[in-house]
Amino acid sequence: MSEQVVVYDGECRFCNWSVRRIQRLDKHGQFVCLPRQARDIELRFPKLADSDFNTGLRLIIDTDEIHVGADAVYEIYRRMPPFQLLTWLYRVPILHTLFVAAYAFIARNRHRLGRVPCDAEACAMPYGARHSPANE
Repeated sequence: MSEQVVVYDGECRFCNWSVRRIQRLDKHGQFVCLPRQARDIELRFPKLADSDFNTGLRLIIDTDEIHVGADAVYEIYRRMPPFQLLTWLYRVPILHTLFVAAYAFIARNRHRLGRVPCDAEACAMPYGARHSPANE
């Protein structure tokens, strides 16, 4: 089986939540998930050197095939049962346009999602954790 690596913004609480969801749903352990801040990641995947992670996560297949943003999410879920039964919807032209636009909006605003604004401290907090003085 080919290597499938999900690369995400490890400093983003929403991104961390999303990756944990993928890991929970990945019953066959198909994906390795790495934050873009991981040591030597650009040496391992040189094509990431010029990547703007504000456009979304990456799915890298065998180091040379890279899917970005909504396309990466589609490729991830089409490989996971039972989600592959619904991923054909991504290929319907009008729905594809909506999915891509929604993903782009979320990617641009990911640091604002949730109750606590995302900064270095907040991003370390599990997504969905309650806002309390102890978390500040």
